[in-house]
Amino acid sequence: MPIYEYQCEQCDHVLEAIQKMSDAPLSECPACGKPALKKLISASGFRLKGSGWYETDFKSGNRKNLAGEGNKSSGSDSKKTA
Repeated sequence: MPIYEYQCEQCDHVLEAIQKMSDAPLSECPACGKPALKKLISASGFRLKGSGWYETDFKSGNRKNLAGEGNKSSGSDSKKTA
């Protein structure tokens, strides 16, 4: 879910809220209680929730670690000179 940032136009209180994209914007300030919250434009934020998403996405077969597979050297590339 996205993390939105709000600022109160009355007391300048700043807060972050985790909301669905379909949720209505917050309006009441938790600090002063007035309906003066304004949504700020900031860098997008999101939370990766759950376990194993990186281990199961974009993989094929039983392969577990795609990151380190191309970096191993077998030793046949090095040539000895006498």
